[in-house]
Amino acid sequence: MLPLVTNDPWLTPVSNAVDARHNRYEERLHGIINRYGSLKTFASAHQFLGFNYDKRRHGWWYREWAPAAHYLSLMGDFNHWNRYEFPLENIGNGIWEIFLPDSEFGETLVHGSKLKVLVQSQIGEHERIPVYIKRVIQDEGTKDYDAQFWNPPTPYIYKHSAPQLKNEPLLIYEAHVGMAQEEGKVGSYKEFTENILPRIKADGYNAIQLMAIAEHPYYGSFGYHVSNFFAPSSRFGTPEELKELIDTAHGMGLLVIMDMVHSHTVKNVREGINLFDGTDFQYLHAGARGNHNLWGSKLFDYGKEETLQFLLSNVRYWLEDFRFDGFRFDGVTSMLYLDHGEGLVIDDPWKYFNDNVDKDAVTYLQLANTLCHEMNPHAITIAEDVSGMAGICHPIADGGMGFDYRLGMGEPDFWIKVLKDQPEEQWNMNEFFFTMTNHQPQTKTVAYAESHDQALVGDQTIAFRLIGGEMYHAMSMDTPSMTVDRGIALHKMIRLFTLTLGGEAWLNFMGNEFGHPEWIDFPREGNNWSYQFARRQWSLVDNPNLKYRFMGAFDKAMLGFVKSHIVMNALPAWLLLADEMNKTVVYERGNLIFVFNWGSHSIPDYRIPVRQTGDYRIVLTTDDKDFGGFGNIDVNTKFPSDKQGDTITMKVYNVSRVATVYLRFG
Repeated sequence: MLPLVTNDPWLTPVSNAVDARHNRYEERLHGIINRYGSLKTFASAHQFLGFNYDKRRHGWWYREWAPAAHYLSLMGDFNHWNRYEFPLENIGNGIWEIFLPDSEFGETLVHGSKLKVLVQSQIGEHERIPVYIKRVIQDEGTKDYDAQFWNPPTPYIYKHSAPQLKNEPLLIYEAHVGMAQEEGKVGSYKEFTENILPRIKADGYNAIQLMAIAEHPYYGSFGYHVSNFFAPSSRFGTPEELKELIDTAHGMGLLVIMDMVHSHTVKNVREGINLFDGTDFQYLHAGARGNHNLWGSKLFDYGKEETLQFLLSNVRYWLEDFRFDGFRFDGVTSMLYLDHGEGLVIDDPWKYFNDNVDKDAVTYLQLANTLCHEMNPHAITIAEDVSGMAGICHPIADGGMGFDYRLGMGEPDFWIKVLKDQPEEQWNMNEFFFTMTNHQPQTKTVAYAESHDQALVGDQTIAFRLIGGEMYHAMSMDTPSMTVDRGIALHKMIRLFTLTLGGEAWLNFMGNEFGHPEWIDFPREGNNWSYQFARRQWSLVDNPNLKYRFMGAFDKAMLGFVKSHIVMNALPAWLLLADEMNKTVVYERGNLIFVFNWGSHSIPDYRIPVRQTGDYRIVLTTDDKDFGGFGNIDVNTKFPSDKQGDTITMKVYNVSRVATVYLRFG
């Protein structure tokens, strides 16, 4: 019996299914190794397909896998877009190739040349973007996309090694390069490097999660409808500028995680891989199974060897060529289940192993995790899975799937429910605590209070739900507002509560740390293609006359606190008190006592239970005036414990809508 089952008795009825899952992975991996020598070698399709230089023959090979195609030819500005001048040769096994010697093409096929490949197939003749191309650009006039031959005369030379986290928790700042600037435009890799990286570092984060890196034709998709998997988005700059961004971040001690979208791809024919060789099953599932109806996109066939090779090569490419430190795999729940997890309720372990599970997708994710950690033992992989798939963060050797972390997706959903549907007097303290701590054994979780989706038009961030319209006229320091005071107070409490209970890592979407007031609305016809809401207003948190700075200051202090006190590496929290009448939660984690008063009343001489005798002092309070509090608690006060029999208690000033953390020091 595998350790995954022995360590979790709930899985005992499915022990054979766990074994079968593990065996499928082992068989697939051994088959790859027997045929290719190693998983890394298997994941090198990009070094054969696409454009690759032959030093011995002094020229470029262009190769494409298109098994059902009838004819391929290369065209571009290098041959005046002649469709038929340079046909590719079919060399068998679906591979087409052409050699372009320097002696003939050295003066015409140059760095920056635009090109496409003409594909004739059962669906006709179409100009397509090469599948493994590393650069795609859009013509501003026609809005059409072209591949670009990318061979810079001076390749980027990395200067810094990636940092390694030791005792620090993983603290992730999720960012979108294009909308990271305050100016109403698409921001660049260079601007992000110069303007945003220093902010992230100064605020205390140690990792960045970059969205929308792989090329996507629709800017408003947030980067989740990928068309060209090996091409960094050209709307933000060049591949070298992305490399510089990552290298600079490494030099600052920041890890860089890529938001990897292998769960689906665009259905576009002109830009993407759909119908490339004239069939709907080249890399994708055929027929209805190949369609994600909710997302309007196409779905990969993870059981197909060429698809596996394509995706795993993509993993290797981003790790090796761009030195990303790992991936947040998007849409994992959609990958794991044939119904894409729609309406899925897990109340039986068999639901992790029944016929609704896409077993090929499970194996692919196991292989992807294996490859990541073979290439970089310190790589970080995060699964966006709401189902809590059994063993998703357990080692593969133990019967798991090999991810390092799972996103705590139920946490932001919980806060939406609380703030949207429940009046304060109905808030349940036990539910607060157990929702945040309800994780599978040994599953490391990335905690977060709100997702980037909540910042989009049609939804609301926590700050906006709490403060509403007063964000527009009552955030000035000289404008009193009870609504703003309450909102800032609860904003700080929600984030601290989630951070210290919700997992072993933390995620924040850019701007949420200071309660960014505007939603995100990418340029579209409905807003006259405006960038007004596709940006971040850093001036708000920088302005000493506005209250946004309080939330920003607290976020920085909060991160410094969890790092200095090693909170997230401590044993799970111990619930000491859930006082429903006074809306107070008290818990212990490590040698710290956390007191959260969610209610509207302050209580002097409030007695709380503690587990160890000694004197306690305050190490953090949301009531600090620097964080927009009122300074009702004297942080220099010593709080002695009192033991009567077997009961140990301590008296504190339990201030309304305030969280206070106490450290035992004697």
